[in-house]
Amino acid sequence: MTHHCTKFSGHWKIIVYDEECFQGRRHEFTSECCNVMEFGFESVRSLRVESGAWVGYEHASYQGQQFILERGEYPQCDAFGGSNAYHIERMTSFRPIACANHRECRMTIFERENFMGRKGELSDDYPSLQAMGWCNNEVGSFRVQSGAFVCYQYPGYRGYQYIMECDRHCGEYKHFREFGSHCQTPQIQSIRRIQQ
Repeated sequence: MTHHCTKFSGHWKIIVYDEECFQGRRHEFTSECCNVMEFGFESVRSLRVESGAWVGYEHASYQGQQFILERGEYPQCDAFGGSNAYHIERMTSFRPIACANHRECRMTIFERENFMGRKGELSDDYPSLQAMGWCNNEVGSFRVQSGAFVCYQYPGYRGYQYIMECDRHCGEYKHFREFGSHCQTPQIQSIRRIQQ
């Protein structure tokens, strides 16, 4: 069974399973899913990304921890978060990342909320913001001019993930609540582009 949406048809495809190692009930999606329970799933336990880049969420309606899902196989929940420092127990909603198809990625990071304080221009992958001269661990706001990025809590692309896209919030993330941070002072120490 395939769930279609004309807007995204042909560019994105993800197959989800309700058991680990691609077992049990399966469902194909070519567009966003705000709650897998509507399709008879308690949660997604394994998945295959056949095309496009996706962002998965721990809870329904795109809430909770978010994590990038790029082309490949994810046989267990703990594979969803990659080399993260936290354990993901479930994925209940997910959506495609439209901006991941941009050839050029450009983003400006700001030290404080509302685009205030020191700023840095990014157009590449940065395994350590400190190594590029960003002295503190805090990034208070973002402006994504083109493409999509995933920001990580720790250097080396580890820890909590925050997906920043040019077509969400008009590319502007003025406050940590707009990019899904659960922390009072978000810590971001590495950033990479999302490319397909």
